[in-house]
Amino acid sequence: MTEPVAYLAKSRKSGAVNATVKEWSYHDFENIPLYTKEQLQPKVQMTQAEFNEFKKLKLLNPTVDLIAILKIVSSFKYTNLQSRLVCSIESQTEFATLWLRCRYERLEEMIAIVPNMKWFVRSKQQYQPDMDQGISESGYLYLTQGNIYSIEYYEMTPFKDDAKYFDTKDQAEEWCDPSTEAVQLPVEGE
Repeated sequence: MTEPVAYLAKSRKSGAVNATVKEWSYHDFENIPLYTKEQLQPKVQMTQAEFNEFKKLKLLNPTVDLIAILKIVSSFKYTNLQSRLVCSIESQTEFATLWLRCRYERLEEMIAIVPNMKWFVRSKQQYQPDMDQGISESGYLYLTQGNIYSIEYYEMTPFKDDAKYFDTKDQAEEWCDPSTEAVQLPVEGE
């Protein structure tokens, strides 16, 4: 937990109240934390791909007005940011506020990188190492898609990086059977 950036100093004797940015050290005052920096200036959450596009956009167009930026983003050059702008009015407001408040040098302070989450189909139980099947470590088996001689097939693999992922839980659940489940996990390498 981070330290508060503002306090309400209340006198135990007289009931007098003062708002302050430092704790009062007087013995008859009770310091009540008001809020932290994160509560006052929450970070915008973005995936790494969105952050990279936003950083590039801010570097190339630091003083361009918001309307021009929205036109640039909607020109299909910035697909990750574009999907963010069509989601909801809250996403659009968040983007506009970030664009107007943030300088290029302070991007890391204003944005929190969150992993890109996708849906995977994996075994319900963890499997133990079995060298006959090529499984050298314990873990889950994941659904993967292959193609041999133009014949598409699906099988289980111990490597999540090779696994097929889905955008929605419903899409993943279509491939589940009684021994597998749909789980949301971060996509590696993005």
